[in-house]
Amino acid sequence: MDPLFIVALVILGCVTGFAAGLLGIGGGMLLVPFLTLLLTWQKLSPELIVHTAIATSMASILFTSVSSVRAHNSKGAVRWDLVIALTPGILIGGLISGGAIFAALKTGWLALFFAIFVGYSALQMLRDKKPKAARQMPGPAGSVAAGGTIGFVSGLVGAGGGFISVPFLLWCNVPLHQAVGTSAALGFPIAFANTIGYVWSGWGKEGLPPEMIGYIYWPALLVLGSVSILLAPIGAKAAHKLPVKTLKRIFAFLLFGLATYMSIKAYQSFFG
Repeated sequence: MDPLFIVALVILGCVTGFAAGLLGIGGGMLLVPFLTLLLTWQKLSPELIVHTAIATSMASILFTSVSSVRAHNSKGAVRWDLVIALTPGILIGGLISGGAIFAALKTGWLALFFAIFVGYSALQMLRDKKPKAARQMPGPAGSVAAGGTIGFVSGLVGAGGGFISVPFLLWCNVPLHQAVGTSAALGFPIAFANTIGYVWSGWGKEGLPPEMIGYIYWPALLVLGSVSILLAPIGAKAAHKLPVKTLKRIFAFLLFGLATYMSIKAYQSFFG
């Protein structure tokens, strides 16, 4: 790999790993747009860039989720009963999303879906409005349905699902710190199911460079994973010392910019 490309990946891994621990979000919000830009510089096929960025971003969550959940679990913030209840649906939704729908969607639609999702997430972060607690967790069937939705949507945008799972858990009367910690733990089954799907759906696809396994660009994955796994627990510790509400607002404006960039990529794919 180009040394400048490696340096850019290291910086990106540091920022996303720290943000994941600090703000309780999946790194995919940052990773996908910047990976799209970096992979463009690597002259990857335009039809593969967004797919590869999303798949590689999701696979990196296998690393960051383990590091992040250890930090949250040490503070007793992970509800493992809820993780067990939601995981079956997450695995089903992730496999369907990463293994079937993902490969069938054109680049433009993936970029547009990501832009809409990130723009909405940024708006929610800027408003900082907590969902009104309304009820307890649903029964087994409801938990499978909720998990399936989380896993499916996460697979299409390459994110860990925090912007879906945290509001859902809060709505079910789960305390905020437990909702964030449990969401971090859910990141692993989300990433696991979708990563299998990305590899399977891209396996044997014509035009893939040798550095890719399915839709995953493994050299970038190794760099991002090894760096971000070190920064996620530091971000989690910093969350108790820094003005997180102010940082979230700043981060929201950054997300708006990234959503705009991905909208431009979608436009170029449709009309370029």
